[in-house]
Amino acid sequence: MAVVQANNLLEDQSQVESGCLGLHDSGPYGTFVGIYDGHGGPETSRFINDHLFQHLKRFTSEQQSMSVEVIRKAFQATEEGFLSVVTKQWPVKPQIAAVGSCCLVGIICSGTLYIANLGDSRAVLGRLVKATGEILSVQLSAEHNASIESVRQEMQSLHPDDSQIVVLKHNVWRVKGIIQISRSIGDVYLKKAEFNREPLYAKFRLREPIRRPILSADPAILVHPLQPQDQFIIFASDGLWEHLSNQEAVDIVQNHPRNGIAKRLVKTALQEAAKKREMRYSDLKKIDRGVRRHFHDDISVVVVFLDSDLVSRASNSAKALNVSVKGGGITLPRNTLAPFTAPT
Repeated sequence: MAVVQANNLLEDQSQVESGCLGLHDSGPYGTFVGIYDGHGGPETSRFINDHLFQHLKRFTSEQQSMSVEVIRKAFQATEEGFLSVVTKQWPVKPQIAAVGSCCLVGIICSGTLYIANLGDSRAVLGRLVKATGEILSVQLSAEHNASIESVRQEMQSLHPDDSQIVVLKHNVWRVKGIIQISRSIGDVYLKKAEFNREPLYAKFRLREPIRRPILSADPAILVHPLQPQDQFIIFASDGLWEHLSNQEAVDIVQNHPRNGIAKRLVKTALQEAAKKREMRYSDLKKIDRGVRRHFHDDISVVVVFLDSDLVSRASNSAKALNVSVKGGGITLPRNTLAPFTAPT
């Protein structure tokens, strides 16, 4: 796991949980990865870091298994929980209504990989092509950024009466001319009319009242039965993908030692950011946080290596080492049930 900070306050959060995915050690067992790329402040990403996995464990225990429905319920409960925080804090801290976060989650359980996503973080699989020995990149997550034509079409179909639902502003497509993503946790100023008014800053207030939520908190979910040729998964916020293609990131992971691989990805992205500005990487590192946001975004990366033997042996009755890491570096031992992440 590796993180680099560009903003004055780190708005990215990340976590890795391995072991029991239910309450009271009742199973099932597996690995959970979360990348939470906040915007407008750190409150939403921190809230997700504290609550989403706990909701997931509760719903998994109720259903006694992992499923798409369990994941969707956990996202919904997290969104509702943060809305309650905004409602309570609105009288004294109204700008919290304009704080939100992307949310990318990966869950490996009983030989199945679940990827759930809101926003524009990305999960990329490295898959072995047996015939050639190559490792090809496969993007697993669907992204919700207005720069993507299909996302603009989706927004226009959901809001046919609003010609300004997506606007090209300073050569960047934005929802209502304000925000690039179309799905998130938080950002309640674009979901509830009662929070899109004074004393919220004027730049966030819409001219016309909100009749229906503009942004959604319903995640896109992919279910993928793991195969022996699936080698590793890179989870990262969009700050990485602004500077590296999917295949470039996969090649870096494949061609370098596992130890420190997440940090290597971040460093390569920063070197590319410096190159684009025609400056040296060493000079970029000297720039103060806050100012650095003009050169690159906060970046969070987790790399999970897949052990096909362990994945195939995984079952609800198997016990796993319980590991919980938030924003640090960790290697899970080889005999744990699920894969392990590359350390910082």
